[in-house]
Amino acid sequence: MSFDEEWAAAKVAMRLNQAPAPGGGGGSADLSVSRDDLGAIGGEAYQLHGRLAKDGHHADRTTADAATALVGAHFETGAALRQVCDTWSQQVTALLAACAQISNHLDYSVAAHQKDDEDIAGALMSVAELDKHFR
Repeated sequence: MSFDEEWAAAKVAMRLNQAPAPGGGGGSADLSVSRDDLGAIGGEAYQLHGRLAKDGHHADRTTADAATALVGAHFETGAALRQVCDTWSQQVTALLAACAQISNHLDYSVAAHQKDDEDIAGALMSVAELDKHFR
């Protein structure tokens, strides 16, 4: 499935293009996500980070050398090529940070929700245990 198809499906599922019903949402959630969904997104972000870290900077040195040679030969395009190289490097660095943040945040979210579920289950068991003593 292409990104556009997935995005269209997500928009429909989340009802992003609709206002809430008067007096509330009627009890149904607009957005729900499973641990598997979070894990898949986090996994994709991790894989993208790995590929980008490996391939994102492979032309930096040769591009910088070409820019230096062009500047040395008094070509005006040398400065422009250096700017392109610097901008590319900054953008790759920003994308790497964003991918890492997404992956780490989703890993944390899954773990935090698991802990919350365990805490709630424990609390419910305690209440059930107490309740049977009051019957």
